[in-house]
Amino acid sequence: MNKLKTEIAGEISLSSDPGSTMRKWREIFDISQVELSRHLSISVSTISDYEGNRRKSPGTSVVKRFVNSLFDIDIQKGGFITKKLKESERSTEEFFELHEFARTLTLSDFVTLIEGKVISNKDIVDSKKVYGYTLIDSIKTILEMPFSFFNTLYGNINERVFLFTGVSTGRSPLVVVRVSPSKPSAVVLHGIQKVDKLALKISERERIPVIVTQMPINKIKEKLNSL
Repeated sequence: MNKLKTEIAGEISLSSDPGSTMRKWREIFDISQVELSRHLSISVSTISDYEGNRRKSPGTSVVKRFVNSLFDIDIQKGGFITKKLKESERSTEEFFELHEFARTLTLSDFVTLIEGKVISNKDIVDSKKVYGYTLIDSIKTILEMPFSFFNTLYGNINERVFLFTGVSTGRSPLVVVRVSPSKPSAVVLHGIQKVDKLALKISERERIPVIVTQMPINKIKEKLNSL
């Protein structure tokens, strides 16, 4: 949170129109001038003067108090804006890794490389081409990943394989694929023997091959990242 506060304070201090920037952040946090004045124990007119640039540019101490107050008030109200801002700071690498291939790879060759077994839509595996893969931590992605990150799962192109780790039955990853507006070329479920029936039904409906593999992840990455 300290990083967020520093960035906001820096934006205000360096702004050519600090009053408007202060107002912008107050409105982002959905805090009224009255709420802010009560928290800071100053008059509403003082806040209005700062936001209207009728007072000289606020010093470091004023900006610090202002920014701290935004977060304090938000936390008192449930912390929804704070949580949203903190989510935007997170790196996609917490949830998935992207890799693009230097050459075109058929899905059947991909399956061979990872010593996989195709368990649905076998009839279309030979005709599909893939240009990369996304290695996804399924549990962390489903439980914690900000919704805004989902579009970045595809990198530069949709013709790629989603390789899910940490799966138990395969249902949750396929549900994610089902509701996504874009679809991968195939789904790999790592480390499981039996796939959930609903997951297979979704796979058949979406015409997305499901592949299982027991190959260690570090070996899979070593093979695929050399392409």
